[in-house]
Amino acid sequence: MAELLNLNRLVYFTTVIETGSFTAAADRLDVAKAVVSHQVSRLEQELGATLLRRTTRRVTPTEEGRLFYDRAAIILREAEAAYGDIARSADKPTGMLRLTAPLDYGEKIVAPTIAAYLRKYPRMRVETIFDDAVSNLVDEQIDLGIRVGWLADSSNLARRLGTFRQVVVASPELAARLPPNVGPLQSRSLPWVGNAQLRGVGQWLFSKDDETVLAELNPVVSCDKSP
Repeated sequence: MAELLNLNRLVYFTTVIETGSFTAAADRLDVAKAVVSHQVSRLEQELGATLLRRTTRRVTPTEEGRLFYDRAAIILREAEAAYGDIARSADKPTGMLRLTAPLDYGEKIVAPTIAAYLRKYPRMRVETIFDDAVSNLVDEQIDLGIRVGWLADSSNLARRLGTFRQVVVASPELAARLPPNVGPLQSRSLPWVGNAQLRGVGQWLFSKDDETVLAELNPVVSCDKSP
């Protein structure tokens, strides 16, 4: 397979043409003269062509070198323009942001944040998908997914926004029938409702003071959305 073109070598080569010497090019690029000479030589080796005529007094392009310079200069200008366009859009973003978040968290936390975001970036538009079901960001063309719980293995970039804790609750009728001081290890037989979106729906860690106990529960109902 052919070696991939190193765009940095185009910079060294075009600078030599524009300044007329390896020394002047090295001064403009703030590198050693040997670096410029080496990179241009590597470029010639990759292309299989002599791009420069070297004498003790001056450096001039060959016919191939002049033609290559014309094309290389256009490539570098386009690259600089593309970089500038992206940098400006990142400074003042515009366009559509599609995001997904769990229903309750989205309504209580994400929605007010979106309002503040749009006040700061008025040229943006936001499309939200509030759903407890986990969406495939790539297949559904979603830019940002906010998750609550434990992340499954994924190639997506992730950042922790905060922490949460789970609290056991019961209906008044069930709570009235429970024995006093029921503990995690005695709770397996209770009629649990599990959140199917959480990893390990039947595994709960109960903590009190410095003690932590892992309990294997047996949900009789599993839900993929908050009731």
